[in-house]
Amino acid sequence: MNSDFPDRPPISSGPMFSAPAPLSEDEPDEIRAIWGTTVNLGETMKSFREFLRGFKIKYRVNHDREQGKHRTLGSPQEGEVVLYEQYLRRMRQTGGTNLNLDMVNLLAYPPSKKLYTQLAKYPQEVVPAMDQVLKDLMLELAEQDQSNGFDEMSGVQGEEEIAEIMTKVYKIRPFGIEAVNMRELNPTDTDKLVCIKGLVIRATPVIPDMKVAFFRCSTCQHTVQVEIDRGKIDEPSRCPRDVCASVGTMVLVHNRCEFADRQVIRLQETPDAVPDGQTPHTVSLSVYDELVDVTKPGDRLIVTGIFRSVPVRVNPKTRTIKNLFKTFLDVVHVKMGTSGTLAFDKSTRPAGGDRIPGVGGVGGAEEEEEQEARREGRRTRRAVMESKLKELSTRSDIYELLARSLAPSIWGMDNVKKGILLQLFGGTNKSIARGGGGGGPRYRGDINVLLVGDPGTSKSQILKYVHKIAPRGVYTSGKGSSAVGLTAYVTRDPDSKQLVLESGALVLSDGGVCCIDEFDKMSDATRSVLHEVMEQQTVSIAKAGIITTLNARTSILAAANPVGSKYDVDSTITKNIDLPPTLISRFDLLYLVLDQVDEMLDRKLAQHLVGLYLEDSPETAGQDILPIDELSAYINYARSRIHPVITEEASNELVRSYVELRNVGEDPRSSERRITATTRQLESMIRLSEAHARMRFSSFVEFDDVKEAYRLMRDAIRTSATDPKMGKIDMGLLDSGVGQQERKLRGDMGREVLNVLDAVGNRGIRWVDALKQLEGQSSIRIDTAEFGEVIKTLEREGLVKVVGERDRRMIRRVEGA
Repeated sequence: MNSDFPDRPPISSGPMFSAPAPLSEDEPDEIRAIWGTTVNLGETMKSFREFLRGFKIKYRVNHDREQGKHRTLGSPQEGEVVLYEQYLRRMRQTGGTNLNLDMVNLLAYPPSKKLYTQLAKYPQEVVPAMDQVLKDLMLELAEQDQSNGFDEMSGVQGEEEIAEIMTKVYKIRPFGIEAVNMRELNPTDTDKLVCIKGLVIRATPVIPDMKVAFFRCSTCQHTVQVEIDRGKIDEPSRCPRDVCASVGTMVLVHNRCEFADRQVIRLQETPDAVPDGQTPHTVSLSVYDELVDVTKPGDRLIVTGIFRSVPVRVNPKTRTIKNLFKTFLDVVHVKMGTSGTLAFDKSTRPAGGDRIPGVGGVGGAEEEEEQEARREGRRTRRAVMESKLKELSTRSDIYELLARSLAPSIWGMDNVKKGILLQLFGGTNKSIARGGGGGGPRYRGDINVLLVGDPGTSKSQILKYVHKIAPRGVYTSGKGSSAVGLTAYVTRDPDSKQLVLESGALVLSDGGVCCIDEFDKMSDATRSVLHEVMEQQTVSIAKAGIITTLNARTSILAAANPVGSKYDVDSTITKNIDLPPTLISRFDLLYLVLDQVDEMLDRKLAQHLVGLYLEDSPETAGQDILPIDELSAYINYARSRIHPVITEEASNELVRSYVELRNVGEDPRSSERRITATTRQLESMIRLSEAHARMRFSSFVEFDDVKEAYRLMRDAIRTSATDPKMGKIDMGLLDSGVGQQERKLRGDMGREVLNVLDAVGNRGIRWVDALKQLEGQSSIRIDTAEFGEVIKTLEREGLVKVVGERDRRMIRRVEGA
């Protein structure tokens, strides 16, 4: 042949792939696969059908045993229960359309092991096939139940049920593969099923996503529907009618197209997963239909989805695309996770809870375990834990036990630990219907705590510990935070190029605890945003045309160092801490953690610390402590289940305690009365007593709860609002920064200054001479700063005038004043 056609290249000895011979019937089925995959649709559907019909509990138990997990069955009959048939019946009864498929079950069932690999590698082809099998089986099971004479499937009702199933779209939501870090996602994972964990930082509004496009020919009005294929719509270039066949006349009719709900979510690495010295990675998620609006910024998620990459055009008007592709995750299953080990405050979530159809769905892992336990006649793990917690709550020393268990590596500080423990339990959030408009104001149940003390008194350690177990906890440092970083900031969305609002630390910790270290080193602008958050629990924004109010229902735990690092016991607290008095008064509890010299205490502390380095087990002096998971389960249960109500006896005691705190300011020798408590202290006592009742798993706030709240409150006030000069409590120190005694001294000093000026006449007196003259008349030392404040006050009142600079300053009396 080659001699006849010398120019033709020699024929290849390999097989000719351009036109393969037709397959004979006896060839194996595997060859008939979807191009580029090993998926044979017929075989896949058959295999999944067998799995749903044949999977029994015993396969999963056996698989778990092989993996080293110990699970037992009550009797052999319990292992023979067909699991997914029950789930399908429950879907029919509840009207659900989503079946959560645990992929470990696919692996545990011997005939479907190949299906597990195919689902993980080619989800785009396998999931639609599974959806079809699910719908077929739902119909088949409904008809089977109808022929077997089930009550709810008899007669007209049964026909209606079957007709309804025909109209619904059923979806499989696979989950259960091992989660990977989002940094490890690379091009080899494209179009595969992956699972990642992260923190939601932004969710867009709902976007309509076109599913079926409707085209009409502008010449002959012929219409045609085109389905979306892998994110693209194949627009007809000519009219499909042979009679017309006009080119470029097909027009898209928007209101006849079919759309689905779509939302884009930005998922960021959780702070604990970020390697040292790295910035957190973010991944875009696309969620559809039932999964839309399930989450909000600040939530922790475990997401299963298909990793996709799409080309980006250099310019929308040209067909040129960049060689770098944009990646995102098409989500098929979402599971709510928690930060730390505590769940978030349920009262900050939607009224119906987070169990929205399509998330919990039918057949989730927890439901599976509960169903299994119910069949076996044994209690579930949750029920066992609940009974253990209730048993714990009946102990007489539960308060001391929980306080000991909180940060056991830190020695002493019992009162501080008790205050923080009650902060973690929290009071109950209330809305009083009769007060104010629109359903009344919302009274906060969150407790704010401030720790002030000398360096090296383990303030930061306590903050780190609380952040580890706190729900939706955010840890931030004073110097490293800005005002917009705490509240919310406006940024330009890279996709839509529109200005959007990004949530800051306080909004992300809504329903949790926000820990702020180095509180005193914050700039004034940053600190000013906390005033609204700590009392109204909202963040009001008015910037870049976005005017809104965001929820920030968070407890704040802050730690601060005194001015000059060491706390001066002879000065008031406002002089020791560089914080505005209005902000200090918003904290329910203010603890002074001072480093005092005491040989016995120093020895005990040193032994405890050295023991930690030696054995890495905290010395508990023979007393038992709860492990961290039990402690967090206890707090979690109390927060979600217990909502105490104040009894008559407790309310009388609250009133009596408040009046008693107010009466401390009475002084028979003086006509003026010092303010020793305000209504903020009363509200703080109510919150603390509710938290104490929660801690006992009690539905009512009783006399003892109020007593303990009063003790904590009194101790906190005694340490923070005591005037060092008088040794008496004066709330004016916290509210205005000036105590009653100081105000009195300033008034006396002002009168004396005016007397001196009257004596010298119109020529005035030098600043230094006036100070010397006053010191000569006074029995106590006059502070230069105090003298300056008095002169400023007199100047504001228009009684004196100061001329000159620094040492040459002259004080003159204003004539006629």
